[in-house]
Amino acid sequence: MGNRLDQASSNRKVERRPVHGLVLLDKPLGLSSNQALQKVKWLLRAEKAGHTGTLDPLASGVLPLCFGAATKFSQLHLDADKSYEAIALLGATTSTGDAEGEVQQRRPVQFGADDLERVRVQFQGEIRQVPPMHSALKKDGRPLYEYARAGIKVEREARTVHIRELTLALVADGDVQTLRMQVRCSKGTYIRTLAEDIGEALGCGAHLTLLRRVETGGFGIGECVTLAQIEAWPDEERLQALRPVEDLLAGHGQIMLEPDDAGRFLSGVRRRGKWPDNPQVAVFGLRPHALLGTAHVAASELIPDRLLSPTDIEQILAHQAPNQIT
Repeated sequence: MGNRLDQASSNRKVERRPVHGLVLLDKPLGLSSNQALQKVKWLLRAEKAGHTGTLDPLASGVLPLCFGAATKFSQLHLDADKSYEAIALLGATTSTGDAEGEVQQRRPVQFGADDLERVRVQFQGEIRQVPPMHSALKKDGRPLYEYARAGIKVEREARTVHIRELTLALVADGDVQTLRMQVRCSKGTYIRTLAEDIGEALGCGAHLTLLRRVETGGFGIGECVTLAQIEAWPDEERLQALRPVEDLLAGHGQIMLEPDDAGRFLSGVRRRGKWPDNPQVAVFGLRPHALLGTAHVAASELIPDRLLSPTDIEQILAHQAPNQIT
């Protein structure tokens, strides 16, 4: 009888609720980005969720998760620069470019400080990268890692990426030599490939053993919460992990509208005012104070881009009420 009750409890459907906002998650090792998203979505009992770009299961760190109205603006952060801390083991290459693969070649590590600085300069700025086979990049609708697991090698075109900042430090521990890397880069940069290419340029080969994203789109690791923290909170307190939807629009200009103009704007109607041209603005209603959506300004015209629904706005305002968590 007890087993039946346990099974019934585990099969009970989660009662979803409208949740709007952003969770900055410190994604743990071993989970895919989607697995982490679904876990937090379940913990918050949220109706709608999405993330702003992926992290490999073997990577940890900053993963912004969007809920409800915030999903309307998640695309903005897909293009954001990202910062990583990584460790590469020198002297060995693997089939996957990381510690999960089989060692393919071993070579002695023989280079000096001048060589390391030369290579650092070589890989800073605009570079070309060939995406790795063990990646989620798709070919004919299938991720490359599926081809790799089947033993099929697919031709990939090199892509241009930008390494904004690169710091390399050699660390020796007995016979083991590793390269500590700090990287700030454009979207689409594969740190695993960067480590491999740097290893080749140093003449010894390398593969990635640790990867941690410490910043993306202005969100740093110090602002994140962990899955363990969210799990430890009682259900009624888990919404404290949410940040406001407008945190996704920190780089936008701001325009405030009176109630009449706010209503028309929400209906998709352009508004005229003494505003300077601006390609990205966040638009708020004054009374009550609430995010309405995003727009751009051209020739003193406020032109709607992405709008929140009146229902979304009402739900957000309700959750902002003092001491009210539903």
